[in-house]
Amino acid sequence: MNDAGMASDIGTKFKEGFVEADGFRIRYMEAGEGSTVISLHGGGGLRLSRTHDLLADSYRVIALECPGFGTSEANERSQSLEELAGTLHQAVAALGIERFNLMGNSFGGKLALWMAASNAEPLDSLILVAPAAVRREGGTPPAALQPEERQKVMHAHPERHPAPAPVDPGIEAKQLALTRRLAGGPRDEAMEAKLAEMQVPTVVLLGTKDPIVPPEVAPIYTGMMPNSHVIMIYDAAHAIDDDRPEAVSALINDFIIRHEHFLVSDRDSLIHP
Repeated sequence: MNDAGMASDIGTKFKEGFVEADGFRIRYMEAGEGSTVISLHGGGGLRLSRTHDLLADSYRVIALECPGFGTSEANERSQSLEELAGTLHQAVAALGIERFNLMGNSFGGKLALWMAASNAEPLDSLILVAPAAVRREGGTPPAALQPEERQKVMHAHPERHPAPAPVDPGIEAKQLALTRRLAGGPRDEAMEAKLAEMQVPTVVLLGTKDPIVPPEVAPIYTGMMPNSHVIMIYDAAHAIDDDRPEAVSALINDFIIRHEHFLVSDRDSLIHP
């Protein structure tokens, strides 16, 4: 099957749903059965990847759309990521989920960290994919780039990925404004102070070719959280889950099952690539 054919199949097993929480009507996409994986998207909005599809073979995967993204009304109410994290905790509770694994990509990675910092009790594990909690000074958010430039920072090999469908300019502007308002600076001292005592098993995935969240931030994350591990994903840019879905999903699966013992795969006894 060619790349276009594979792209057309992504996310087809997921079904749309809505949940009322904290005064918001929150959209989500769900597939699979088993232990729950809650997925938080990046600044470009809810995006399902091949990684989501593979995880849904073993887990109940719920990709939440943050209030203010997609076709939802503009979100002027959430004044910080900490507030938005509280809203999403309420959304998960409203879905009847008592415990879950939390996965966040980019902007969603920093939001996931705030969810952990504000209430780590229901988390079984924390999975951060190119998290934007530690960034280079003065960097431009991928959502603010022109489509061609965006493809170059999102993918190590843009030519292997079909151009994404155009986004309504109004939706794109609304999402970008919200992301910029809530994302904050390259570091967040208040959040990091709360995370210093957190013991939730955490893995941070960084792409070796990511210009947004570069590999050199790795020691910052391991110093920030006592029970954390950093894995470099070879030949991946910012959209790690799109560039290397098989490697990423296999690693996440091992981590959810085995936590700190995940570094050596139980299938081939080799360190994850």
